[in-house]
Amino acid sequence: MTSSGPDLEIGASEPELINLDPATTAAVRRVIAMAELRDFFDTSFRVLADTIATQRVAIVGPAFCVYHGTPGQTQDLEVGFVTDRPVHAVGDVVVGSLPGGNVARLTHFGSFDGLESSWQRLQSWLEGRGLSGSDVRWECYVTQPTPDMDPRDLRTELNWPVTD
Repeated sequence: MTSSGPDLEIGASEPELINLDPATTAAVRRVIAMAELRDFFDTSFRVLADTIATQRVAIVGPAFCVYHGTPGQTQDLEVGFVTDRPVHAVGDVVVGSLPGGNVARLTHFGSFDGLESSWQRLQSWLEGRGLSGSDVRWECYVTQPTPDMDPRDLRTELNWPVTD
């Protein structure tokens, strides 16, 4: 698919079913209005980076955002990093985890603006196979966004645990 501007989705990989081990995380969790998303991410990742560095905990995976429940006007979000061991809870930073088990995954290529259609594609893929996704799902930000980057270069893994 071609894109005429940086706000358009470029595409996504083919969905696949994988098996993951649970992962320990350092995270910040809060219920926020969707309009506050950018500020929540910016503030949370700064606090997380400081706490992780101070405690000399190693980050062993890309940044992520877990969505708890169904998106609406507000969303229960958890952002953080997979770490080599638990952090000591300080302020808003807590020990968390990413679930293990069977997970439907695809990689979204391009701007964050196209994520919704990639999530819909993953949901359709699940339904087409008679599978159901849990009420918890997460994004892993494979490429770290920077102010001067081309949004078409972004890569985001969408992960949706499968319920039995």
